[in-house]
Amino acid sequence: MDTQLIIAIFLTIAPVFELRGGLPIAIQYALSNNYSIFPIFLIILALNILVIFPILFFLDFFHENLMNFKPYKKTIGKYLEHAQKKADKVEHQMGSWGYLSLALFVGVPLPGTGAWTGSIIIWLLDLDRKKAIPAVATGVCIAGIAILIGTLGFFNLV
Repeated sequence: MDTQLIIAIFLTIAPVFELRGGLPIAIQYALSNNYSIFPIFLIILALNILVIFPILFFLDFFHENLMNFKPYKKTIGKYLEHAQKKADKVEHQMGSWGYLSLALFVGVPLPGTGAWTGSIIIWLLDLDRKKAIPAVATGVCIAGIAILIGTLGFFNLV
C-alpha cells in the first residue's frame, strides 16, 4: 500500500481532519495511479462512518468507569446529567428536525463538523442512537460528496 493512501486513511479516521483531509489525498492518489475514484471514495466514506462506533464505545466505557471516582461524578457527572435532561426536552420538542439539523451540521465540509463532533454530540446529549447514528452517517455522506465535487473541480482547474 502506498504511503499517500496510508496518510489518507489515517487522516480520515483522525479527529478534526477526517474525510475533509483524507478524501482529497485519496482522490489525488487514485487520479495519479489511474485507479477508479469511486471505490476509493466509498472506502474513505465508510471509514469515516465506521469511526462513529468506536468513539461512542470509548466515551461510554470511560464515562462509566470514571463515574466510580467521586471528583468526576461530582463535576462532570452532574454536568452531563443536567445537559442530558435539557437535551431530552429539546429532543422531544424538535422531533426529527433535530436529527436533520445534526446531519446538516456534520455535512458542512469544514474541520470540526464531522463524524467525531457528531458522535460527541450524540454522546453528550444522550440522543437516541438508532436515529442519531444514521443522521451523522448521512452528514458524512453529504460532506463526502461536497468534498469529492470540490476536489475534482480543483484538480480540473489545475
